[in-house]
Amino acid sequence: MYAIVKTGGKQYRVEEGQFLLVEKLAVDEGAKVALEPLLYRGDDEIVDGADLAKVKVEARVLSHERGPKLRVVKFKPKRGYKRRTGHRQDLTRIEITSIKLGAARRAATRAARASEAPAPVAAAGGDEEASE
Repeated sequence: MYAIVKTGGKQYRVEEGQFLLVEKLAVDEGAKVALEPLLYRGDDEIVDGADLAKVKVEARVLSHERGPKLRVVKFKPKRGYKRRTGHRQDLTRIEITSIKLGAARRAATRAARASEAPAPVAAAGGDEEASE
């Protein structure tokens, strides 16, 4: 079972117990945060679109960190122009604690599958004799 969630303008495939580095979240360490699901994939069902209101993905904030330093170099030949700057991104380390699908949704999905079962087809041989 997994889900695809969106946070910080990026999408991540997450499973329960997974640790993840995402763009900085404005919550304290140890707090729980709900992530926005885009898709849910269970053992026998896939949920997306309007049905995502029943899916809940929760994570616990472990720490706030800074990413590695990225060096940015600007250079224009024959002009004596050189610039070197750096950037470190603020990140948040989270642990996915639960991915849940509402019980009402699960029951509705099973009922829909039962009603979509193909009807038994009558023997084709009997129909041909009647048409002759």
